[in-house]
Amino acid sequence: MNILSQVLKHDVFPALGCTEPIAVAYAAGAAGEQLDGEITEIHISVDPGVYKNGFAVAIPNTGGERGNLIAGVLGALIRRPELKMEVMSCVTADILSRAKTLIQTNRADIRCDRSKRLLYIDVLLRTENDSARAVIESSHTNIVKLEHNNREIFRSDDALYGAEDQAFRTTLRNARIAALVDMAGQIEPPDYDYVKRGIDMNLRICKKGRSLRKVGHFISELVLKKQREDSIFSSCEAMTSAAVDARMAGLNLPVMSSGGSGNQGIVAILVPYFVGRHYDLEEGIIVRSIALSHLINSYIKCFTGDLSPLCGCAIAAGVGAAVAIVYQRAGKDMPKITLAVNNLISDLGGMLCDGAKEGCALKVASSTNSAIRAAHMALNNHGISHVEGYVGLTPEDTIRNLSQIGDVGMSLANDTMLDIMIEKSSDPTDSDYIIF
Repeated sequence: MNILSQVLKHDVFPALGCTEPIAVAYAAGAAGEQLDGEITEIHISVDPGVYKNGFAVAIPNTGGERGNLIAGVLGALIRRPELKMEVMSCVTADILSRAKTLIQTNRADIRCDRSKRLLYIDVLLRTENDSARAVIESSHTNIVKLEHNNREIFRSDDALYGAEDQAFRTTLRNARIAALVDMAGQIEPPDYDYVKRGIDMNLRICKKGRSLRKVGHFISELVLKKQREDSIFSSCEAMTSAAVDARMAGLNLPVMSSGGSGNQGIVAILVPYFVGRHYDLEEGIIVRSIALSHLINSYIKCFTGDLSPLCGCAIAAGVGAAVAIVYQRAGKDMPKITLAVNNLISDLGGMLCDGAKEGCALKVASSTNSAIRAAHMALNNHGISHVEGYVGLTPEDTIRNLSQIGDVGMSLANDTMLDIMIEKSSDPTDSDYIIF
């Protein structure tokens, strides 16, 4: 099994908009495809992670509309599940108007089901005479059930992932980071070209985001005002945060995701790309390093899960970027790679994820800075050792320790964040509620 190819196939894909609400739209589209008449009711149920991540993020092509509910209603009306994570490319003024009407007349609602611990999306649609239902579990495009008029027309035997998906994740979870380095070094031509496609895609949205007066703009302004040094740190932070600015604002441009997350794709791809270009490295080294960044990101997500209480841009994509930078300059130097992993996780290990929104650009700027610094320290044989805190003897141990903190230690923090977000929602049309 070619693990790198499987990671690129399942975890690295174009996404137009935040992946959680777009996954809701995809599920709704799959249900809607089963129906012919006008949709009269839409009921959506999601796990806390999806609820949190899609709570405040702008949806592309909607004029600034936010959240999972509008995304799901749009997906149900578009009925184009074959577009998967790019379904928002089909939003029209008429469809948007119809979606708003369904929400404003209380015919569409969303609820957060706290009994679900993994990624979960359940969409039920009704017309005057028919109904349809689609269920996604565990990964953004993994439909496990389709129903039409309460009759099951599709069901996956593996509720966690498809058989192929589950097999590669089991192999990836059991891998050593040294083996992932070897995989990146042996990248095959089709995968090489696909990684390059991701670079081009994310550069486009990065350039678009630089025109916005948001986080990327103000980082650049600090340099222009000579309040901050013009360096690879500041320039890379400005570029990655600008890309997130554009994405979180709902601009109509896709990004290449990593680990199922568009923002993580920006970090995993653009940080090693800009650092490699800064040092005038050849294309092959940069592309292989980004392939390694994707592998590390997906490896960490095998332990932390798709939607952790901890910020994936920091503790997954940031680690991938740091390892990639070390690989660019030192190759398979495992002591240095170990230091890079430990340095970044020691720095940003406690960064919370409170959902996708414009503030993610700040976290991406921090992740970018930490990844470059962690790699630079590691390349000079300096870093955090296993005698400190929760850092392990090996990079794999450190990642497992952090996963335990996120899964067990931070579970109450995740519930608390969710309570705050639900309580502060003051939209009178909002019908979100909790299942206990």
